[in-house]
Amino acid sequence: MKKTLVGCLLLCATINLFGQADAPVNTYNTVRLVGDAPRIDGLITDASWDQAEWGGGNFVQRSPIDGAEPSAQTKFKILYDSKNLYIAIRNYDPDPSKIVSRLSRRDGFDGDRVTIMFDSYFDKRTAFSFTASSSGVKGEEYVSNNGENWDEKWDPIWYLETSIDDQGWVAEMRIPLSQLRFANKQEHVWGMQISRYFFRKDEWSLWEPVALDAVGWVHHFGELRNIKGVKPQKQLEIQPYIVAKTERHLREEGNPYATGKSSDVEVGIDAKIGITSDITLDLTVNPDFGQVEADPSQVNLTAFQLFFPEQRPFFLEGNNILTFPTSTNFDNLFYSRRIGRKPQIRVDTDESGNDDVDEYVNASDNSRILTSMKLTGKNKNGFSWGILESITHKESAEIDSLGIKREETIEPGTNYLIGRVQQDLNEGQTVFGGMVTSVNRKNEENTYDLVDNAFSGGLDITHFFNNRKYSVAGKIAASKVDGSFRSITRLQESSERYYQRTDNDYRHVDTTRNSLSGTSGTVEFGKRSGKLLFSSALSWNSPGFEINDVGFLSQTDQISNRSWIRYRIVKPTNLFRTMRIDARPIQTWDYGHNLLDRRIEFDSYFQLKNYWEVGSGGHTEFFNASNADLRGGPSLVYPNSSSYWIWAATDNRKKVRFELNPWWRWSDENFRSTNGWWSRLTLRPTNALNVNFTGSVSWSSNQLQYVATKEFNGENRYLVANIDQTIYNVSLRVTYVITPNLSIQYWGQPFAASGKYSNFKRVTNGSASEYRDRFQLLNTSMAEDADEINIDENNDGITDYSISNPNFNFAQFQSNMVLRWEYIPGSTLFLVWTQSRNESPSTDRYSFDHLYNSLFEKYPNNVFLIKYTYRFVL
Repeated sequence: MKKTLVGCLLLCATINLFGQADAPVNTYNTVRLVGDAPRIDGLITDASWDQAEWGGGNFVQRSPIDGAEPSAQTKFKILYDSKNLYIAIRNYDPDPSKIVSRLSRRDGFDGDRVTIMFDSYFDKRTAFSFTASSSGVKGEEYVSNNGENWDEKWDPIWYLETSIDDQGWVAEMRIPLSQLRFANKQEHVWGMQISRYFFRKDEWSLWEPVALDAVGWVHHFGELRNIKGVKPQKQLEIQPYIVAKTERHLREEGNPYATGKSSDVEVGIDAKIGITSDITLDLTVNPDFGQVEADPSQVNLTAFQLFFPEQRPFFLEGNNILTFPTSTNFDNLFYSRRIGRKPQIRVDTDESGNDDVDEYVNASDNSRILTSMKLTGKNKNGFSWGILESITHKESAEIDSLGIKREETIEPGTNYLIGRVQQDLNEGQTVFGGMVTSVNRKNEENTYDLVDNAFSGGLDITHFFNNRKYSVAGKIAASKVDGSFRSITRLQESSERYYQRTDNDYRHVDTTRNSLSGTSGTVEFGKRSGKLLFSSALSWNSPGFEINDVGFLSQTDQISNRSWIRYRIVKPTNLFRTMRIDARPIQTWDYGHNLLDRRIEFDSYFQLKNYWEVGSGGHTEFFNASNADLRGGPSLVYPNSSSYWIWAATDNRKKVRFELNPWWRWSDENFRSTNGWWSRLTLRPTNALNVNFTGSVSWSSNQLQYVATKEFNGENRYLVANIDQTIYNVSLRVTYVITPNLSIQYWGQPFAASGKYSNFKRVTNGSASEYRDRFQLLNTSMAEDADEINIDENNDGITDYSISNPNFNFAQFQSNMVLRWEYIPGSTLFLVWTQSRNESPSTDRYSFDHLYNSLFEKYPNNVFLIKYTYRFVL
């Protein structure tokens, strides 16, 4: 496979580009401001605007009718001085009374709006995007990878006012040059694009035309010229904060750590410092992550960890720089949620040796981040880099036993270092780069289950040719971890690899190892434009590959071939405005050359002439096996399954929108079945109020759900059973926007899940050709206390072994209410109320009302906090 990757790299290096002459693009000559700056009031009546000529008036529709005249034209003026850009955009409208001015939180992107983008690096790959809605709501995004990544967490300081008059609506902006990045030279040419969304017609128009089926985005921009004598501004922003928090929860008799209430005050500081025009330092000391919205509730019955997206602002902004996907799914060399994670060492409460003594534990939910810094930049030669370093504090749990207290380390102090570089060549037609990560822990005796050091690194290259219609890409990554014998043995036996599998004849657990290493990679070729698009990729994760100390990796020991083909029509027809149909054949093997998966997935999307949207999809399996589901047992072959889903949504422009998504799954031998539905109702009673209600219900059954592994007669028994599972999930989000800078939002999520097991089985030959030959039905009985299932394997009337009763009922309610006031640009005040309830009702009933009644009888955990920030711009 390494030879394949080398061949890919050589191909990229040797392809001859028969370039075509660049087509002329729209240009606008700005003017340096003389005299007083215009007042930003949304009226553009200041005499200073007379110094600039109107640009635009030649916008071209991009959607729905590519290249057509838009329903209304757009014009603009741009002035500049040594510190700012001044922009006036007039959005003409034949009927101004129908302009849709919907209020939303920042980055809400609702209603009529216009966006101006600057490629101030002029590298044809990156841009700074500023959006103004007719209601005065601001939005910003940092665009990278030629339009493939849009980072809406980028949060610059700029100024906007809008107004509606008898010609349409106006957006007036002031953008400090300190918020942009550009080279130090006497005269500048920047890439520029302006796009307008005409809401009631669901229509996009552009200043510089870009065809709907074109490849890329930024390299198509027009040009902003005549910027002379401006110097890159060194950005210096310091944002101290203070958080006051009080918590109310159920008091637990005898527990000194559950007194029913607690309070705390914390202070910290965030800073953004422009080292040079090309380098920015983001720094946080004692960062506050109290504003994080709770992760959605889920039930995980698989062997693998769940992926949850990052929600912390420091790690979100610019996260498109520090990323290196390794193969498929969410696998990545850097997963920022590893930093400040929940402590990984379980507290030992049995040290007293007296089972009659209650021991109480006081432990943090997360590892405390002492400081983090992020250094990012890009120079005029197309070389970009990002470096992140974080230090987390040693976390200890305090255990109280009859008033005698002791401490146990539950997470050692850790240093995380991540570095990423990329180089653009030939206006971004070739991009290559690399990434390295390092994790170093100060382990102690009771933390030897964790590795001491973890390193990973990767190289990647992408090359576009034939006017960017085709691309070839390759990447390779390697990892190495070292630590105690115990930590490396744990990794060999973990769900990511299961070296101890009984049918694993190419890897074995070695308890004398103190390191583990492996590789991952992908080679891909594809077509990116036109009606017919496709790609084909070969990916692999070797068994020893391990990046979970600071990355995300779900499973190793896989070689996959994934292809994708899409047919699309982007211009309206008599039936629809746009459509696409996708198909994805997939094959996967393990490193023992055993087939694990062969399937085809498909889906489609149509936007109808009445602006409704419909879609459908599903999959069909031709072979499906797992070498992980028995948690270290042999591979288990499943009967083939198929699934189908449909989705429909009403017009997104209306004040009432409804979406519905039912799905079905079935299989041979009735081995598995799933059905359910998901729906969403969005209401806009007024332009200031948005109500979003989401609900889903699913019912599933599985005859081969893993339950436990038990030893009997010197052999492991891998036990599975039928499970009937029901999940209810509801979410309500209500947002009331008082002004573009002041809003109140409530979010609440009730969640309930239940699972009932029956027909327990022992896997005897997981790969037998006949389904019924893969397992043996077991004779079981319930223990008197209903906490255990007794198993009589040889049917002699005597219990041979027992397992914990796996039946479950679980209910949870999470909610928060946030008042957010950006009282001056970049400075905010938050008032937050968070509530949570968790309950595991008895398993004698499985009804919806049983779950929720038990939940709301539970005493809630309430958290109230105030967060105040002030941003100094120096």
